[in-house]
Amino acid sequence: MAGRQTTARLARATEAVAAAEAAQDTAQDTAEHLAGREVVIAPGGCTGWHFHRVPLIALVKSGTLTRILHDNSEVVHRPGTSFVEPPGIEHLHLGRNLGTVPVVLYVTCTLAEGEAFSIPADAPPGATPCDCPVFLP
Repeated sequence: MAGRQTTARLARATEAVAAAEAAQDTAQDTAEHLAGREVVIAPGGCTGWHFHRVPLIALVKSGTLTRILHDNSEVVHRPGTSFVEPPGIEHLHLGRNLGTVPVVLYVTCTLAEGEAFSIPADAPPGATPCDCPVFLP
């Protein structure tokens, strides 16, 4: 019986090593698709209405960002703060710089090669229309 227990333990250990290697491969694949971008919004500028296909993490480096969400609520982000933008068209939003200095955001997410950071969209019903001259992806 002792031989069987050792064999069982060896099989479990081999399965654990295989699972760890698979997890490491997945983590490497994810890291290879980690994308980062600096977004600058000039005073008076905005991003245009858009959404993201994947969760996005943003850090406000400078300036004050005002996000208008799909339900017309506003969220203000000051320098040094961070936030997560959830994925999906149901999370449409618009970023505005109502201040006098540029808003600088550091944004990161995992994207497949060639996939866009954001997808432009029309304003949701009842929301503030966008009068931005240029969409910032």
